[in-house]
Amino acid sequence: MSRVRVLVGTKKGAFILSADGTRKEWKVSGPHFAGWEMYHLKGSPVEPNRIYASQSSGWFGQVIQRSDDGGETWATPDGSALPAPGEFPRGVSNKFVYEGEVGTHKWYDGTQHPWEFKRVWHLEPSLTDPDTVYAGVEDAAIFKTTDGGKSWKEMSSLRSAKGHLWQPGAGGMAVHTILLDPKNPNRIYIAISAAGAFRTDDAGKTWKPINRGLRSNYELPDPDAEVGHCVHRIALHPSRPDVLFMQKHWDVLRTDDSGDQWREVSGNLPSDFGFPIDVHAHEPETIYVVPIKSDSEHFPPDGKLRVYRSRTGGTEWEGLTNGLPQKDCYVNVLRDAMAVDTLQPCGVYFGTTGGQVYGSPDSGNTWSPIVRDLPAVLSVEVQTLP
Repeated sequence: MSRVRVLVGTKKGAFILSADGTRKEWKVSGPHFAGWEMYHLKGSPVEPNRIYASQSSGWFGQVIQRSDDGGETWATPDGSALPAPGEFPRGVSNKFVYEGEVGTHKWYDGTQHPWEFKRVWHLEPSLTDPDTVYAGVEDAAIFKTTDGGKSWKEMSSLRSAKGHLWQPGAGGMAVHTILLDPKNPNRIYIAISAAGAFRTDDAGKTWKPINRGLRSNYELPDPDAEVGHCVHRIALHPSRPDVLFMQKHWDVLRTDDSGDQWREVSGNLPSDFGFPIDVHAHEPETIYVVPIKSDSEHFPPDGKLRVYRSRTGGTEWEGLTNGLPQKDCYVNVLRDAMAVDTLQPCGVYFGTTGGQVYGSPDSGNTWSPIVRDLPAVLSVEVQTLP
């Protein structure tokens, strides 16, 4: 019987939740890296026990960790063992260096600011090579390693896609989403808050904005602006990578032509503001979002935690509430904190800023908390294991 491993990054450490295919009884491992901000963990799709983790601290800097045994043990990819608490040197490990003439980008007040490395928001392992990983960082850039994390090189051409006009959102300016096209190894999609969505068709040599159809009336005076849109998350189904779904600052959207043109599919949602969006593992037209009240009130409408599901690729939505709190619930679900497994039926998982991780073994029909009282959840990823 297949197994499931849920990788949870939190404000104060990482946790690994595991279960057999019934997804009824869960084992909890952690906290790993207790006290550290663990922005993102993700496993290799070709080597199931290989996991990469982004470990960050304002005091000690950024470290990339790697496990080759499913999270039992960890080491920095240069071969050194994980130091004990209190032994971390200050500074940045696994060097991320902006290449060449770094240049500047424009801030809200019109002043120019140099690009600065702050942290790794998202790690995306290659679909074919366990030693190749892409990292989305703040300030907005994408890096790549081909040696399992020992060294990283910036794909600096991204900043040529009108990078001087990018501006930070409320949470900073970061490459927070990276999608690899399983049918075209040269195509990568990314999203930046608050610059928009971008695509390369030549493995990162060139990039272009893919934001036609997006409207950001509150942020951008030009309704046809190529960049400057606050995209929160994009998602696709591997069988149909030309169709993407987007949760924007406001609006849920879809494209059927690889991002060349977007259209709104918010439909009957109670709010079209939210952060995560994901696609059912076996039904490419079934998508999930978690609406929150507004950009200033980051909690569910009416204090009721509801995942919304569309089986029609958007526009028509149903609220999924069975097992979720429907009174006095004021948590948020962040952009990287929802994921699906590939079992039958498809499992859906999400974590909250209140420290709960919920799971549904039946595509969202029923929910239950896998674990409670964790630190605020930053990311949730799932591995389906043999």
